[in-house]
Amino acid sequence: MTLTRATKDLMIKRTFLKASAVACGVALWPGLVKAQKHAFGNPVTVGLPLQAGSASDIAVRYVTNALAAQMGVSFVVENITGAGGIVGLDRLARAKPDGQTLAALNNSILTILPHLQPQNVKIDTLTEFEPIAGIANIPTFFAVPAQSSINSIEELLQQARKEPDRIHYASGGIGSPQHLAGEMFNAYAGVKLIHVPYRGASQATLAVASNEVQVMPMALSLAKPFLAEKRIRLIGYCGTERHPQYPKIPTLIEQGIKHYDYSSWIALFAQKGVPAGALSDLRTVTSTVVNDPEIQEKMLRAGLDPWPRTPEQLITIMKTDYTKWQKIIKDSNIQGT
Repeated sequence: MTLTRATKDLMIKRTFLKASAVACGVALWPGLVKAQKHAFGNPVTVGLPLQAGSASDIAVRYVTNALAAQMGVSFVVENITGAGGIVGLDRLARAKPDGQTLAALNNSILTILPHLQPQNVKIDTLTEFEPIAGIANIPTFFAVPAQSSINSIEELLQQARKEPDRIHYASGGIGSPQHLAGEMFNAYAGVKLIHVPYRGASQATLAVASNEVQVMPMALSLAKPFLAEKRIRLIGYCGTERHPQYPKIPTLIEQGIKHYDYSSWIALFAQKGVPAGALSDLRTVTSTVVNDPEIQEKMLRAGLDPWPRTPEQLITIMKTDYTKWQKIIKDSNIQGT
């Protein structure tokens, strides 16, 4: 497999860190000693209101596996699906704040659902959870079945305008990242792709690969296996600049969708009121894990962009995203049903 420049840089950094640690006679995981001061029960449950096998799920499991290895405590990821994340959000908000149940939450759940389904979100998502660390940013591309006649965003727009209400896009459910990316596309492009919600992003991805639907805003980590099998094709990137792993794929902005910029992130949180000692320990060890070059290299290979944000950075990002999506949903009249 050909390595990207970012991957090579991470490999060099990892080798340097290991050599430095051996030379200095210190451990690679300085947070471990401090974390042992707080006795964690076994196992620690990490609730994720998204489907197993999703991009967020892959990223969370990389991090929790590393946490388990370093802390000597089992971390069990529990996928709590339903209502676009609301079922899991409610359960995690009610969990006892003792550090034994953590929450892996993405920006859709924390900063979009409160505006998309305000009648169903009963908590203040900006204050209910204590941020621990950012984990990954999830690159998103518009993907079509391999046999599709659509080769670009321009051609997608042409078909959508020629046959209104005939082009369908798949998502992992109402309120999912794919749903929001698709509705943003409709609003910004002035077309009407029909939303087809599936029970999770994995099923939605398979639907595109099986030619059941015409298009999907798809996480790169989910797309990669089907790209290797030549069952799907990428026709546009949802960020503002071309993705370094696929530099030949133009952005949606380049293809005429002005101001289109969609991204999704996943981060680790604890419940409000968790003991200060437990929170500090978790933050210390998790920061070391998400900044480790080996973990970051794994993420890059899986189609994820490492995103090691501090608690302070997460608070700022959440507030910014919350305000941004409030305006987008209102101005674009994006519906939650």
